[in-house]
Amino acid sequence: MSADHDLIVVGAGMLGAACADAATAEGLKVLIVEPGVVGGGSTAASMGHLVAVDGDPAELALAAYSERLWTDLRDLPGAEYSRCGTLWVANAADDLARVPAMRARFAAVGMSSEPVDTARLYELEPNLAPNLAGGLLVADEGIVYPPAVARALVQRACSRGAELQRARVAAIGDHGVTLEDGSRRLNGPVLVATGCALPRLLPELPIRPRKGHLVITERYPGTIRHQLVQIHYADSAHGDADSVAFNVQPRPTGQVLIGSSREFDATDTAVSLTMVRRMLACAFGFLPSLRGLNAIRVWAGLRPASVDGLPYIGAVPGRRGVWVAGGHEGLGICTAPGSARLLLDLFLGRTPAIDAAPYDPARVAAA
Repeated sequence: MSADHDLIVVGAGMLGAACADAATAEGLKVLIVEPGVVGGGSTAASMGHLVAVDGDPAELALAAYSERLWTDLRDLPGAEYSRCGTLWVANAADDLARVPAMRARFAAVGMSSEPVDTARLYELEPNLAPNLAGGLLVADEGIVYPPAVARALVQRACSRGAELQRARVAAIGDHGVTLEDGSRRLNGPVLVATGCALPRLLPELPIRPRKGHLVITERYPGTIRHQLVQIHYADSAHGDADSVAFNVQPRPTGQVLIGSSREFDATDTAVSLTMVRRMLACAFGFLPSLRGLNAIRVWAGLRPASVDGLPYIGAVPGRRGVWVAGGHEGLGICTAPGSARLLLDLFLGRTPAIDAAPYDPARVAAA
C-alpha cells in the first residue's frame, strides 16, 4: 500500500510541533494529527526554561545540543524569547561545593559558566535572601513562551505544505494510523509525540505522569533579572518522591513565574493548595520579596516522564514504520529542537550530532 504521507506526526505539543517543523524543512510531506489545541497539553503547563540540568550525562548532552539550536527559533512569533541567563543559587557551603563539578560537566558539553561568590551573587540579584553562599551563572541560557512557540512551529510547517488534521488517533499499525471515528486509515511512517497519552498508542513505552504547579504574578519589572534555580534542583527533578524546588523566572512581560513542584502518578490537573503552599514557602525562603507580590493565576499540568528519566527518541522496536519522541518530563521545551533533529537524522539514516543510543526506546520496549 502506497504511503499518503512521508511522515504522520501524532500530537502537536512542543515535541510534535518541533518534529513537524524539522521534517518539512527536509522537504518531507507531513500530516499532523491533533484533536485539541496546538500546544495545549503539557506544553501549556510548562515554565519554558531553556536550562541544562546536569543530573544525567545524556540529558545534559541533549539539552546543550538543543540550546544551540534554539538560536534559530528565538524570533518565532510570540516566542517571548529572553536571554536572561540562569543563576544557580547555593543555599550554603555544601551547595557551593557542587559548583566546580557542575562547571566541569557543563564545559564537557561546550557550555560556559561563571562561578559566583557571595558579593557577586547580590550584585546580580539584590533581592535574594541574605546569607546565601553564592552560585553559578550560565549566561547564555534563556526562557520562551511554549504554547506560542508550538503554534508558530506548526504554522511554519503548514506554510511548507504540512497538513493539520483535527482528529484523534485510535490505533497505530505498521506504517499507518486509524482515526478514532473509524473513517480513515492514514498510511505512512508514524511519529508518536502525545505526551502523557503515549501509552494509549504505544503501551510498550510506559509513562509516569508528574504533576507540576505554576504561579504567575502581576507585572513587577526588575524584581529579578535572571532565571533563578537552586543547585539542588536536579535532586528534585530526578527524585522519586513528591518534591518542590526553587525555580523562578523574570518573564519579558514584567511578571514573575514561580515553580516548581513534582508529584508522581497524578491523574488530574486540579490545583493542590497544599503543594502550592510548599512550593511558595520554598520560593519565599530564597526570595522573600515574593511575599509582597500579587498572584493572578495558579495552574497545574502533567509532565510525561519515562521510566528511567531519559526520553524515548527513535524507532519503536517490533513495529514497522513507527517512531516516537516522548517522555522528556520537565525538559521537553528545552530539548525539543535537539530531539527533533535527532529523530529526523535517525529517520533519514544520517549520523546524529550526538550519540542517540541513550534515548533508544528499545532499552525499555524490549523489556
